[in-house]
Amino acid sequence: MEIVNLRDEPHYLPQLAQWHHAQWHFLNPGQSLSDRIAKMQAYLAGTLLPSTLVGKVNGELVGSASLVSCDMDTHSELSPWLASVYVDKPWRRRGVGGELVEAVMALAHAGGYSEMYLFTDEQSRFYEKLGWRVWSQEVYRDTPVTIMHAALC
Repeated sequence: MEIVNLRDEPHYLPQLAQWHHAQWHFLNPGQSLSDRIAKMQAYLAGTLLPSTLVGKVNGELVGSASLVSCDMDTHSELSPWLASVYVDKPWRRRGVGGELVEAVMALAHAGGYSEMYLFTDEQSRFYEKLGWRVWSQEVYRDTPVTIMHAALC
């Protein structure tokens, strides 16, 4: 799998937006696919925060993971965040998600960060296997979530 920055291959943005909207629209009620596409334009700006890395195999988009300054409006004091980790269904359970997470962690570390956060509604065991630890459990936008923390080295 090749991992590249979305800003270098922006033609993947519409597909990513569709995947992300389908997966997480319940956390952003009232946000349309067009709204998500517009919001994701920020990933093309060339800054570290936000950034999206995409995985591709033979030119086929297989997944993504993002580095953002804040992913929960209830925890603006925490930064940066791993967000939007998504792997297309045919590519799941092949190590794609883990590679994307590790690539974003390396990107954050290279950018001078020593720690990161994420939240998940159902994948805490996956992240624990990658070295993340539970920071708290709470309800966010009517959904029980686990907030996790990782030290970057």
